[in-house]
Amino acid sequence: MAHRRHITRPIISARVLVGHRRSRGSDLSLATILAAVAGAANAGGFFALGQYTSHMTGYLSQLADNLVLGNLWVSLIAVLALGAFITGAAFSTYLINWERLHSARRQYALPIALQGVFLLLFATGGIFTSELGRLFALCCLCFIMGMQNATITKISGARIRTTHATGMVTDIGIELGRAAVALSAPASGIRPDRSKLQILLTLVASFLAGGVVGAVGFGQIGFWFALPLGLTLLGLAGPGLRGR
Repeated sequence: MAHRRHITRPIISARVLVGHRRSRGSDLSLATILAAVAGAANAGGFFALGQYTSHMTGYLSQLADNLVLGNLWVSLIAVLALGAFITGAAFSTYLINWERLHSARRQYALPIALQGVFLLLFATGGIFTSELGRLFALCCLCFIMGMQNATITKISGARIRTTHATGMVTDIGIELGRAAVALSAPASGIRPDRSKLQILLTLVASFLAGGVVGAVGFGQIGFWFALPLGLTLLGLAGPGLRGR
């Protein structure tokens, strides 16, 4: 019996991470894994496609600049990337709410599993050598990023994002500023939220580590490095899709 529990422990742990009953600990553990995958995929987008696929602020700026300069092709790329990210976020939200109405225990496992499937499809992007083929691969990765960001946002009640670091780095700066106030004016009652700061630092470090791994992986073997990323998400979500 003890041996059986030892064998099934990873499955049980994965089921807890994607389960519909949430805790702050399971949210952070899941977000840490997703942030690492997002960092790796984002680096992969740059090495494989020459674009950072989670940086929607950059695409909005690119769209504005190139509309003024009259670069319609570059403007179109920005529009498609933005549209793919938004569509991915909308699709993930639809899946979560649909499953919540019909089979609540799979509401988070299903979108994570589909992200894994789409990453496996992205791994075949290397066979598309044309400009349109690479544009399709770019939109595919932006769609995945949108799905993931919406998934962890829904899971955590909008407390956590994983596919871009701007908000997290800003919040780190805010907490460090509060710490500076606490040191210079102890009587003010202003204190940093140490728990929140620890979570933010963990997620940023995870995103960075994933980016390093992804840069090396995609730099060495190209699109095919998306295979282990997709399999990671499928392995994470699989136990949550099975029956009890």
